[in-house]
Amino acid sequence: MAAADVALILLRLVVGGTMIAHGVNHWIGGGKIAGTGRWFASLGLRRGLLQAWLSVIVEIGAGALLVLGLLTPFAAAAIVSVMLVAGLLAHRGNGFFVFKDGYEYVLVLAAAAVALGLLGPGWLSLDHAAGIEVTGWAGGGIAMFLGAAATAGLLAVFYRPASDPPAPTRTDSATTDVPIADSATEEVR
Repeated sequence: MAAADVALILLRLVVGGTMIAHGVNHWIGGGKIAGTGRWFASLGLRRGLLQAWLSVIVEIGAGALLVLGLLTPFAAAAIVSVMLVAGLLAHRGNGFFVFKDGYEYVLVLAAAAVALGLLGPGWLSLDHAAGIEVTGWAGGGIAMFLGAAATAGLLAVFYRPASDPPAPTRTDSATTDVPIADSATEEVR
């Protein structure tokens, strides 16, 4: 077994295991599945509980496929999609660094998934044993473009962010005691 095969096994185990743990946590950790559903709804996803269950299934399923090295570019695409959705909805507004709840962590997982799509699962995998390895630009393309397309589809169908409340209308302060708000800054004068 070559060093590259060991590196691919390590990468598959860490990324796949992380996704499995993440899915299990969404299911039974903290606020359990209902809490995950409420959080997803607060991010602007319609049918939050359905989204929570889909996330659990995709995270655990894609993680398990990656660990096994089975249908690797498709498992990688699922991880790319989950990480893109998380990055866009939960982390993008917080900047880059993870300690500020930024998108650093989800970016690394998505990039690792694309790398696995490009490189393939390696010698010790079910894809290799079955003779169905898809690697190189084809595997990387599946991971990147199918992941991005799945993200776009999910957001197009389910993403409906809460609209901001309308800005208060300006009134003449000489005729009323109600404070007025500057619509550009929302500061009350």
